[in-house]
Amino acid sequence: MNIRTLETFVWIARLGSFRAAAKRLYASQPSVSARIAGLEDQLGVALFDRIGRHVRLTAKGRELLVYAEKMLNLHSEMLQVVATPTAIHGTIRLGVSETIAHTWLPQMIERVSEAYPAINLELDVDISVNLADKVANHDIDIAFLMGKVNQPGMINRRLCRYSLVWVASPRLAIPDTPLSPADLAKWPIITYPRKSEPYTNIRSLVDPMNHSTQIHSSSSLSTIIRMTVDGIGISALPREIIQQELASGRLKQFDVEVSIPDLVFNAAYGAAPGGNVVHAVAELSFHTVSECNVDT
Repeated sequence: MNIRTLETFVWIARLGSFRAAAKRLYASQPSVSARIAGLEDQLGVALFDRIGRHVRLTAKGRELLVYAEKMLNLHSEMLQVVATPTAIHGTIRLGVSETIAHTWLPQMIERVSEAYPAINLELDVDISVNLADKVANHDIDIAFLMGKVNQPGMINRRLCRYSLVWVASPRLAIPDTPLSPADLAKWPIITYPRKSEPYTNIRSLVDPMNHSTQIHSSSSLSTIIRMTVDGIGISALPREIIQQELASGRLKQFDVEVSIPDLVFNAAYGAAPGGNVVHAVAELSFHTVSECNVDT
């Protein structure tokens, strides 16, 4: 019995599938099956009931799970305290909102590389709605996303926030005086995808004034910026990601009488046994935010 076998057992128990556990552990399904078969032979009991492609724990499997989780926690804690950073290895799957990818993510990756040179980061840049599903389903280990993941066993910690500024191409000749919501609703608006917080907030701001307001949504922040620069519409974006466009004059900020809520980001990750390295990587993100002077 070794740590790898116990980790395999725990992930099968969590995910309910040998195939899903093999994908999570970057192992072949036959090797995962062989580990569990060896463990069952060693203990002399069946640990899983097979139901088609899915499995569930037997009574003895549930008993073992308690001890296996304790052992994984202890092993992870031991590595954190005793081992040199180069002895801590593996892959952390990190899901990131594009807003963060455009700001302090490179500095955070550099910090992880310095602290844990044998840890690989597998990046997944996606919209927050998708990231919430992925971290809840164990497809990624950590998510930096707007909002929270309201699932049992999930840790949500405030990470950072961004204020939004209204911007447009100078060619649109937006008035210098602050726009009322009714005036704002007359312009095409380009924003984050449907079901996102910015989209919902902007829609609620302009819809009472003009239900025919044209709102273009995109899951690509780069596309939103490009469409705004090209004069297709106006946008509310974090100043941190459009500094070059503002400095060069390709975008111009204008005022609106009513403010919209800031974008609030959280770090979401599972409180799973053996997840000390995941927690450590999350801690590095908070240090990075602090060093980069991002509003928290």
